[in-house]
Order: sequence, then structure tokens, then C-alpha cells
Amino acid sequence: MKMVMAVVKPFKLDEVREALAAIGVQGLTVTEVKGFGRQKGHTELYRGAEYVVDFLPKVKIEAAVDDGVVERVIEAIEASARTGKIGDGKVFVTSLEQVVRIRTGETGNAAL
Repeated sequence: MKMVMAVVKPFKLDEVREALAAIGVQGLTVTEVKGFGRQKGHTELYRGAEYVVDFLPKVKIEAAVDDGVVERVIEAIEASARTGKIGDGKVFVTSLEQVVRIRTGETGNAAL
């Protein structure tokens, strides 16, 4: 089992969710986060004053998936979140040692 985490632009959330649903990913956790990478923020003008926005709004999507679908999940996220511009985001994959469904006590892939 793997945990796939993707940090993408907020307006791409619906497209990513639909792409993951199309390949059978059933559960997602979405968190609104802020951060920066190579784009390092930008300056904005508010009521005549210029200020720097260091951390840009992003959305972090987390999905626990079976080992067999990890590559398809990554490809779906890449295809649906890509704009071709800086700041499109990243995908991280980590191993899950154990998963337990609290309601039923199921473990492993059955808990997904």
C-alpha cells in the first residue's frame, strides 16, 4: 500500500478529483495549504500599497492506494493538474505499513 500526496493549484482540484475517481480511487483527503517552490511568491498591490506574497495558496490531496494502481494514480494527477506553468505542484509517494478501518477493524488492502 502507498500514500500518494499531491500538492496542486487550487483551481485544479475538481479535475484531479474527477481523474482519480475515473480510475477507481475511492477516498481522498484534501487540505488547503500554503507554500512556495521555484516561483518564490509574487508582489501584489492592495489599496495603493505593494506587498509580497511569499506563500501561495495550494491544495494537498492525499490518497491511500494499492501498490498496483500507484503508477496510474500518478499519471492521472500529472495529466489533470498540469498547466505547463511554474507552480503546477508535486506528487509524493510513501509506503504505508498498516491501515486499519476503525468501524470494522479491517486491515491492509481490505481497509482501503
